[in-house]
Amino acid sequence: LWTHLERQGGGSGSGGGMGSVGLRGPGETQLELDRRIILQRITLLKQRLEEIDRQKTTQRKNRGRLIRVALVGYTNVGKSTTMNLLAKSEVFAENKLFATLDTTVRKMTIDNLPFLLADTVGFIRKLPTDLVDSFKSTLDEVREADLLLHVVDISHPDFEDQIAVVEKTLAELGCADKPSMIIFNKIDAYTWVEKDDDGLTPATKENITLDELKETWMNKLSDNCLFISAREKQNIENLKEIIYKKVCELHVQKYPYNDFLYQT
Repeated sequence: LWTHLERQGGGSGSGGGMGSVGLRGPGETQLELDRRIILQRITLLKQRLEEIDRQKTTQRKNRGRLIRVALVGYTNVGKSTTMNLLAKSEVFAENKLFATLDTTVRKMTIDNLPFLLADTVGFIRKLPTDLVDSFKSTLDEVREADLLLHVVDISHPDFEDQIAVVEKTLAELGCADKPSMIIFNKIDAYTWVEKDDDGLTPATKENITLDELKETWMNKLSDNCLFISAREKQNIENLKEIIYKKVCELHVQKYPYNDFLYQT
């Protein structure tokens, strides 16, 4: 910001060391000037977001007869890393809140079946309403998906609460009934504490091994869940097989006369 002000004001010359003074209107304080510049920047960003949204809408209309798969989940669960593995793309992945701000869509093929795979922004608890418009493109990608891959960081102590947040958000988007599966990621980072064999206190969730955890409510999900490590590339081939099976079923239902499945 100050670089911009100095450039517009002629640099830091002899005018008191504040090159931004030349930008001020009559009687305008520095605070008012900063506020005006910020509001102008916000206006430009909103215009850019509208342009991006128009571009995304056009792209979605031109994607043809392909099943759409979207990676969804709480922020920082490994969606972009999973996307990179599956689609062999270069999606920015970082251990930070909102590392992914826009959707990335790649066409990928498993065996003879092409489909579209989208990486989306991570959900958070109580997303501020003034951010919803900024994420309209990624939310539309979720709404228009045929299959949702819900990525979960199973090493996080509150992963079940995060699942509830994502499911609530999906319900608010009208996507609760879409075909989906849960991908429990980061099994390499899962830790547990062995309980003392004193028989006096009940075991807590910190005392449950990964194998024991798999035998809880997750066991009822059958083919609708899988345990992987995107970072260590564990169980990725199994994930591809399950995705192929689910996409194939959806493809036959949605495009019964499309011949992708019969090409060799």
